[in-house]
Amino acid sequence: MPRAFTRAVSPRITECALTHLERQPIDPRRAAAQHSVYEGALDAAGFEIVRLPGLKDDPDAVFVEDTAILLGTHAVITRPGAASRAGEADHAARDLAPYFSIHRLASGTLDGGDVLRIGRRLYVGLSSRTNAEGAAALRGVSAPLGYEVVTVEPSQCLHLKTAVTFAGEDAHGTARILVNSDWIDPALFTDVEAIETHEAAAANCLRAGDRLILPAGNPRTAAELRRHGYDLVELDVSELQKAEAGVTCMSLIDEG
Repeated sequence: MPRAFTRAVSPRITECALTHLERQPIDPRRAAAQHSVYEGALDAAGFEIVRLPGLKDDPDAVFVEDTAILLGTHAVITRPGAASRAGEADHAARDLAPYFSIHRLASGTLDGGDVLRIGRRLYVGLSSRTNAEGAAALRGVSAPLGYEVVTVEPSQCLHLKTAVTFAGEDAHGTARILVNSDWIDPALFTDVEAIETHEAAAANCLRAGDRLILPAGNPRTAAELRRHGYDLVELDVSELQKAEAGVTCMSLIDEG
């Protein structure tokens, strides 16, 4: 059974690290309720939900994707680019150890939200949170596991996966990415076809089994995805989006 690893919303999420958004009031209870619905959507898609121990004093702890990269039976623990998140990586190493062989990056900075996996290729976005040294460290760990690292440079967004995500195969068996071409050039991604977003912040989707999870409030992009035959689930994550959240960042997906 595939698994989705999550963490609870910290009551201190109001103190989250922000890069591109102005700080707004965040209701931790509403954020937690939206996160619970998100976990429910993953459960309904056939995933076992493995909720890792809560980190009440870490404002960004719910964004577990940034702390690890799952590669089959291996977990690569990252080096988050925000200094306030450094301790989360140590917790990820401890909490994921019962499930995976653990690898640590030796140098640089790298957020999991900047790593887009398509097959055996890992696209790494060089951003304010991920640098070339971190990408090189990931290459050193992942190459012996059979993965290629390709660096790309998104613009005007927090993470690579804010600009582009892998939607999986459409109804006709064509592998596709969902991409905001204002923030990243779709031609950088090979062996896939692009679906361009119609709303600025709509490129972050999460493939969950045979379903695709998309943040609510992106009706034109949702219609385009359905036109390609995707089984779409739209979720209200508006309170979490105030913390620069996307639907990929709140879980670590292990397809088994």
